[in-house]
Amino acid sequence: MNIQFLKYAVEVAKQKSISKAARNLFMGQPNLSRSIKELEDELGIIIFERTSKGINPTPDGEEFLQYAKRILSQIDEVEEIYKVGKKKKSQFSVCVPRAGYIAYAFAELAKKIDTANPAEIFYKETNSMRTINNVLKGDYNLGIIRYQTTFEKYFQSMFLEKNLIAETITEFNYVLAMSDKHPLAKKESITPEDLSEFVEIIHGDPYVPSLPVIDVKKAEMSEYVDKRIYVFERASQYMLLDKVPNTFMWISPIPNEMLRDYDLIEKKCDFSKKKYKDVLIYREGYKLTDLDRMFIENVQIAKEGIIKN
Repeated sequence: MNIQFLKYAVEVAKQKSISKAARNLFMGQPNLSRSIKELEDELGIIIFERTSKGINPTPDGEEFLQYAKRILSQIDEVEEIYKVGKKKKSQFSVCVPRAGYIAYAFAELAKKIDTANPAEIFYKETNSMRTINNVLKGDYNLGIIRYQTTFEKYFQSMFLEKNLIAETITEFNYVLAMSDKHPLAKKESITPEDLSEFVEIIHGDPYVPSLPVIDVKKAEMSEYVDKRIYVFERASQYMLLDKVPNTFMWISPIPNEMLRDYDLIEKKCDFSKKKYKDVLIYREGYKLTDLDRMFIENVQIAKEGIIKN
């Protein structure tokens, strides 16, 4: 198989256009189309199909492109390692939920990066489905996903179907986060009725495989609140909690340093019965690197110090 053809296919998938991919590859469109056709004939599959939105991979194409990206990534790694006079580059990539204890663990990892050598580190916060897709495509090597334990069977089914290794990190109940100036900050015991007059900040991108988004939102939303702000970025969530004292949010426990930085407090509520699970995932056959293992160890340490099961 021609390795160059793999690069061609990956670029076409990225651009969703033969003409744009050809320009980026500095080659003629007919030559690129012919190369893709030769690759399809060699593999015995159709990699791309034309749609109203451009060129998209077929199901067989999606699977092939996952392998192609991994192969090209491994080739790049080999070239980096064995180039004469080139220092080995440390590489690490992870997709995670918006979680204070995980961000804390990542910061601890960043402190240990050897600054004498090149390093390329990627840390992305997003929802569970995007994390799963990013890991499957090989764009990120590790992922941590979060879901209600009620949805366990849906996610376990997906792990099995997609050949993903899944290891539970922790299970926990959400705690209530609010400004230390919130009207309820000094109340010893908070009830659902207490929260009804305030504004809930909520993650804006819930996802559960095989379930309609509306059903997932219903399962995640507080039934006793009718005022919500949907926010997709964690720092903005914390800032809103700090600057708008009539807001609150359900979150996983976070480090004391973060609470102090944003003038926030956490409160455990007896009526909060929803159980959540954080799960580490990576592709079957993927070999964990030293940085991967260091990050996982940091996550476990942070979890044990912050989340009390």
